[in-house]
Amino acid sequence: MHRRLFPRALAALVLVATAATAGAPNATAEAPTPAQTRLHATIDAVLADSRLDGAQAGVVVVDTATGRTLYDRNGNRRLVPASNTKLLTSTAAMELLGPGHRFTTDVSAGGPRRAGLLSGDLYLRGGGDPTMLAADYDRLAAQVADAGVRVVTGNLVADDTRYDRSRLGPDWTWDDEPYYYAAQVSALTVAPDTDYDAGTVIVNVAPGTRAGTRPKISMTPDNGWLRVDNRAETVAGGETSISIEREHGGNTVVVTGQIAAGQAIESDWVTVWEPTGYAADVFRSALRRHGVRVLGRTVLGTATPDTARPLARHDSMPLADLMVPFLKLSNNGHAEVLTKELGRVLSGSGTWSAGLTAIGEYVGDTGMDTGTLRQRDGSGLSRRNLIPPAQFVTLLSAVRAEPWFDTWYAALPVAGNADRFVGGTLRSRMAGTAAANNVHAKTGSLTGVSGLSGYVTDADGRLLAFSIVLNNYLTSSVKGLEDQIAIALASYSEKETATARRTVPVAPDSPRVPEGRECSWVKPVRC
Repeated sequence: MHRRLFPRALAALVLVATAATAGAPNATAEAPTPAQTRLHATIDAVLADSRLDGAQAGVVVVDTATGRTLYDRNGNRRLVPASNTKLLTSTAAMELLGPGHRFTTDVSAGGPRRAGLLSGDLYLRGGGDPTMLAADYDRLAAQVADAGVRVVTGNLVADDTRYDRSRLGPDWTWDDEPYYYAAQVSALTVAPDTDYDAGTVIVNVAPGTRAGTRPKISMTPDNGWLRVDNRAETVAGGETSISIEREHGGNTVVVTGQIAAGQAIESDWVTVWEPTGYAADVFRSALRRHGVRVLGRTVLGTATPDTARPLARHDSMPLADLMVPFLKLSNNGHAEVLTKELGRVLSGSGTWSAGLTAIGEYVGDTGMDTGTLRQRDGSGLSRRNLIPPAQFVTLLSAVRAEPWFDTWYAALPVAGNADRFVGGTLRSRMAGTAAANNVHAKTGSLTGVSGLSGYVTDADGRLLAFSIVLNNYLTSSVKGLEDQIAIALASYSEKETATARRTVPVAPDSPRVPEGRECSWVKPVRC
């Protein structure tokens, strides 16, 4: 069980108690200032928008320096948080695993070696690394060859036993399963590019040589684990409309539709069925390129024996660096791997239940009332996650005292910053406003669910923690309403001026993305 110093937990509880009794519109302990009254009116007007008719909205804003609540609308209401859930997972990982934590992938010999001959099995053991690329497996294969191995008489054994064999979250919807943001979770996997969407492959479709021919299909990385059923056609003109779908329960990718001659390559990201086998296939091909022949078959899911002797090793980037693609791009796979890694490291069990227990203990120590919430996965894909906005604000306020806070804060998406690995899921939002390059916050999106929770510095230089969670709306997006609130907070000032803002701020249009998707989840990147 994770143990923390009592003074820190006590300080968090004091902060929560202070916030609970300070200046909230539902339970005001002191008269609101004129500026606070204006802020209430502004946010109330945003939440009165017809797009929220019949919906549920929870908004809480707290001054992190004093703990004073500046706004509270349904702060204790349990709402589906979507990817705001990653705030719990990421902070627990930073504290319990540590910013320097790395994932190790290694290769071992399961028998004696002599004159280039390995008489036994070759073990590829996964350590959960979600950033393993085909190039990393190639380097592992080069190390095996450099160790003098030329022929393996036994099998290539893919060891993914660090985590359990539950590949998909228990509450994830079946229709998300082919899409890369719901990839299967394994301790041994491959990412196709440096977005590090582990357990996925990029399918590329190029037009054929002439109209009436099949398009040319390739995959990144090249592999023999997936099979392509090419039913598409090259046409002389007209619109390109290519569909790329993996059939449930297997690794057949069906490509349909049409692509115009001379059209640029169309690409899409799809998940694989059984990422352990995908990783083993990529590694086996790399061994072949480096002159290492494996005479046996590929075996999945067998543990590496203690007697096996090491041949090669790859260590991932430290967790502090992983936080950037994880949080900026709202990477669901990273959240689930970290959840299982927490379970493995803290209790020896690489399962969702063990990891979620560890997360719950940590966030409880920060002052969150875990009796008021439910967390079912690490990423927020589950609709059974229920977290009140006030609890997010409690966490956001408390973690400012952590030694890793600055690193974690910098990894949050930044509003209006066009750099994809700075702005992340907020790069196209709130540009040209007081919130741009100011708001650091985690976004969240599912169909009928939207959230934005994080920090904003107001016009007086105070750091405010806020959480906005919106549920059960029927319109395609309410991101603009979140942006209006964030802009109002960035413009908030306690100083009396003749130009004090009294109207609802205008937010630039948010990017159009498919309903229920994060901006960064649209592949290729179009927002």
